[in-house]
Amino acid sequence: MDPRTRLTVLHRRLDACKACPAMIGPVVHGPPIVTPVLLVGQAPGPREGSFGRPFAWTAGKTLFRWFEAAAGVSEAEFRDCVYMSAVARCFPGKANGGGDRKPDQDEMARCRQFLAGEVDILQPRLIIPVGGVAIEQVLGHKGPLVEVIGEARQIRWHGVDADAICLPHPSGASTWHRVEPGRSLLARALGLIARHPAFVAAFAGREASQTGCPERHP
Repeated sequence: MDPRTRLTVLHRRLDACKACPAMIGPVVHGPPIVTPVLLVGQAPGPREGSFGRPFAWTAGKTLFRWFEAAAGVSEAEFRDCVYMSAVARCFPGKANGGGDRKPDQDEMARCRQFLAGEVDILQPRLIIPVGGVAIEQVLGHKGPLVEVIGEARQIRWHGVDADAICLPHPSGASTWHRVEPGRSLLARALGLIARHPAFVAAFAGREASQTGCPERHP
């Protein structure tokens, strides 16, 4: 099967998953886009399920503003050219102290088979983990964000060699990316992403395309 068909089959399995009783459906994922760039988020929020796509609410608006300012791409173009995944695909619900609950280790472990499948199919050359939970899952890093934001790291993840460039979570509740040194480190990270050969290749020819970005087989 070609990569797009393989992704479609994986999405059917993902849509049918009921493995985590505490998670709130529906499952959220983007379309089966074949691209060398993979973005990995934490988990959908309470609104994404009704929209049927990741980063569809306030955090997404901030994320897409970052990429428009740094790379000159709109939200629609970004969604057409970047595969958007996450370490958990259902809304975890609210935390006891307020805010969205983070998926626990068991929930992320159950969802990992789908993420591993996406990595295997796409063979991405650039992985963009967004937020501390995704950064920990991709890099194994549990320390301060200042230690990883603003640099490119060569990693091997789910059997695939790629560059990882981390971003902070664009949550409105977070001030990290609005004050120093976070603001400067975010700008540096976005610049690295915008100039990365895989990101440039993913968006090449989008002006001439009638249906979004051209499909790029790994």
